[in-house]
Amino acid sequence: MTRETYGSLLLVNGIVRTLDPHLPVGEAVLLVGNRIAAVGPTEEVRLAAPPGTETLDLGGCLVLPAFTDAHVHLLEFALSLQTIPLDDARSREEAVARVADAARTCPPGEWILGKGWDRNLWPDPSFPHRSDLDQAAPEHPVALDSKDLHSLWVNSLALRLAGITAATPDPPGGEIVRDARGEPSGILKEIPAMDLVRRMIPRPGPAQVRRLLQEATRRAWARGVTAVHVPEDVWAFRLLQELHREGMLGLRVLVHLTEQSVDGAIQAGLQSGLGDDRLRVGGVKVFADGALGSRTAEMLEPYLTEPENRGIAVMEDGELQGLLLAASRSGISAVIHAIGDRANRRALNALERVREDEARRGVPRDRLRHRIEHVQLLHPDDLPRLAALDVIASVQPSHVVADMEMAERHWGPERCRLAYAYGSLWRSGARLALGSDCPVEALDPLAGIHAAVTRRRPDGFPGPEGWNPQERLTVEQAVWGFTMGGAYAAGEEGRRGSIAPGKLADLVVLSQDIFRTDPDAILETEVVATFLDGQVVYGAERL
Repeated sequence: MTRETYGSLLLVNGIVRTLDPHLPVGEAVLLVGNRIAAVGPTEEVRLAAPPGTETLDLGGCLVLPAFTDAHVHLLEFALSLQTIPLDDARSREEAVARVADAARTCPPGEWILGKGWDRNLWPDPSFPHRSDLDQAAPEHPVALDSKDLHSLWVNSLALRLAGITAATPDPPGGEIVRDARGEPSGILKEIPAMDLVRRMIPRPGPAQVRRLLQEATRRAWARGVTAVHVPEDVWAFRLLQELHREGMLGLRVLVHLTEQSVDGAIQAGLQSGLGDDRLRVGGVKVFADGALGSRTAEMLEPYLTEPENRGIAVMEDGELQGLLLAASRSGISAVIHAIGDRANRRALNALERVREDEARRGVPRDRLRHRIEHVQLLHPDDLPRLAALDVIASVQPSHVVADMEMAERHWGPERCRLAYAYGSLWRSGARLALGSDCPVEALDPLAGIHAAVTRRRPDGFPGPEGWNPQERLTVEQAVWGFTMGGAYAAGEEGRRGSIAPGKLADLVVLSQDIFRTDPDAILETEVVATFLDGQVVYGAERL
């Protein structure tokens, strides 16, 4: 991967928004090695430059700390680059046609994989059936991830290879959807059920995964991203360690452990924060519920459109609390997926017990950076609890504009007053870390900032004020969430996340000052260049 390397570099004629309250705005930045050496007025910073320093004129561009995406499925993103894209399939028939096209060139017996189908966008929003895929690819096992990654659509051959029949019971925390005859329909909901088929899919070879990860890294740099927080299994974590050891890991990666690996981590004495500036251990990722798109998010009251459905509790209270207590006592923080209001309440209840236990043991609040991923719907009684418990809200603004119509339809406007309630969370004192949930949504912080600030789609829907405008963030708050918010969640706020002397030289240069432009113009902003460790990893030809 090409990089432009400098010993020391002076960036001048820029608008430097530091995210450092002691010096919010500067004109110039001096980079020496992989560190920020000085920031401030041009002549003052120039005096600090060592002999031989090169100078780059930024032509009035905006300089920010490089972005952190606090929720990325990195390996899934990389592998999705070679699967059938279904995000823009506007009907079941269109999705099936793409599978049929793939089957014509794929050798019989090989798996056909795809990602991104969203039945909520189809004229008929009911779940599809295995028979649709059977006709398109009778000689290939087929597995297609839904957009929200909480449902898997498979054909009969895939079910047969996995040994799934009418007699197969639903695994705890998952569902094998049955048709009117009681046979598996081809839809598997939530990881415990989806893994029945996924474990049959051959893993790609290490060389192929490395190539795809490099391409995913280049795409992240092109969006100004130099750090990601990722939940990965042991195999992926091992691969990331190999890349790091070889000097080929091009992002700063905070790796969350899986529920399946946490016992081994505890026995080995692994703790959150172990690692260095490039690869660190995060918390243990557990699932309280499913997702809105699959109607498996766990609700206090039923879905408006499905009066018998309150979603799925992927992990019940006793197991959830026991696992989080064991992890905390071993120095591992909690990372809880929770979307529905009941799942968020249960997550907060468990974390309340954990915080009480930590207080008895004399553990400082900021030692373990517990977090809830998504926090998409809260009951009013639970809103203040995140700040009170010092629990980070790891949220993804692009879900707001993707989900708002679906949320209104299935949850109703009353509950939606505290759906994706970023403004209320910020005002309550909760810490926000912003991300994308890539590949569910695009890895694009500028799109996330626009969504957080306007709560409107790029076409302007639903109007000038946006959806539930009381939940909008300011540009400064949204940028903080994609910089300092992510750094704090990783325990690295002293090393990155703002532009200050001594911090790591990770910067993004933008074509215009998004703090001063019309919010709609944020989407027109270009990433001019991205710096990682003082090196230009993207956009050298534009500087």
